[in-house]
Amino acid sequence: MYDLYCEAYTPWDWQPKLKVLACQIGIDLFSTPFDRSAVAFLEGMNVPAYKVASFELVDLPLIEQIARTGKPMIMSTGMASLAEITEAVEAARGAGATEIALLKCTSAYPAPPEEINLRTIAHLADAFGVPVGLSDHTLGIAVPVAAVALRASIVEKHLTLSRAMPGPDSAFSLEPDEFKAMVEAIRTAEKALGHIHYGLGHKEEASRAFRRSLFVTKDMKAGDVFTGENVRSIRPGHGLPPKYLAEVLGRTATSNVLRGTPLSWGLIGGNGDVL
Repeated sequence: MYDLYCEAYTPWDWQPKLKVLACQIGIDLFSTPFDRSAVAFLEGMNVPAYKVASFELVDLPLIEQIARTGKPMIMSTGMASLAEITEAVEAARGAGATEIALLKCTSAYPAPPEEINLRTIAHLADAFGVPVGLSDHTLGIAVPVAAVALRASIVEKHLTLSRAMPGPDSAFSLEPDEFKAMVEAIRTAEKALGHIHYGLGHKEEASRAFRRSLFVTKDMKAGDVFTGENVRSIRPGHGLPPKYLAEVLGRTATSNVLRGTPLSWGLIGGNGDVL
């Protein structure tokens, strides 16, 4: 584990330089501390938030120290039971944290889709009343996009300049063009979620004409009876809705009606004798 972390960690002397660059280009930069000294170091940089890794979710003293900074906390929940997540959230809140987010995480690298269990996202949100997202280690972009449809409000995904570069995370990281595609797909999914709506949408107005409606299909004189021979349900949708067919049949025309006229109530009089 020591050798792995020596290879994977971000050197401390990089972080102040990265913070300056991030501020210049409008990106919020924060980091994951793994001990008390790291929290103090990041506080010296005035990071805007903290990430708690899945492996540290059970380190309640560390969580309490982070919470005492008053900064927002994003906590990954990989491997954790519901009871352990509850303990971590209660520890954070007890130490003063008011802005907490949880990430559904599967601590496998890469993680198989069948072990992601995205439906847990909504349960976490309801159970703890906090924003919930996904810390994703699957290959590709399908899982994070699906997570957004299931109430994820944060997506964490590993990024690499090239998977050809050796590194412990390379195999399940996205290259820049893939990361861009993921963000675009997520934005599309967010738009598609919309709100609960039934009926005609703005872009559907022109499609209304493609519905069926009731039309006169033979020339009629005033007093003629509407029958199945001279009234049909056809397109476009400019006449009465087809549901009124039974009500129309057996009634009489109030005036002469030419073939191809959409039926309206003004053309329909009282009952007549159906021939």
